[in-house]
Amino acid sequence: MTTLREYFQHKFNPLHVFCRLRRIGLPRSAARNVCWVYERGLYRFLL
Repeated sequence: MTTLREYFQHKFNPLHVFCRLRRIGLPRSAARNVCWVYERGLYRFLL
C-alpha cells in the first residue's frame, strides 16, 4: 500500500510534470524551462 507521500512524489515528479506540459501542447524548450524552475524552486521543498 502506498502512502500519501509516495503518491505525491510520483504525481508531482518533475518528469511527469514535463510530460503533462508537453501533452497539453507546450513546446519542449518551454516545458523544460518550467520544469527546471519547478524542480529547483518548489519540488525540493515540497517533498
